[in-house]
Amino acid sequence: MDFLWHKVSETERENIKKEAKAIMDNFSKKLERINKKTEEPIIERDECERQEAQGKESDEMFRKAILNNAPEKNNDFVIGEKGGW
Repeated sequence: MDFLWHKVSETERENIKKEAKAIMDNFSKKLERINKKTEEPIIERDECERQEAQGKESDEMFRKAILNNAPEKNNDFVIGEKGGW
């Protein structure tokens, strides 16, 4: 896999910078052509919040399978790491 990496010469570095600048300039020109003003709202709602409905009973076999596969659990609850992933 040595052929995938090589030291970049100063000439190559300058060429990369020029190509990157050309790409960014071209992209920004295309963005300028986009109409940023919308006349109508994209999402229309009658109410701001959803209505809560009655929950359904869970399938007991599914529940047991999930709890059996959980690495950590407390009675009927799976214990998971908060924000670590």
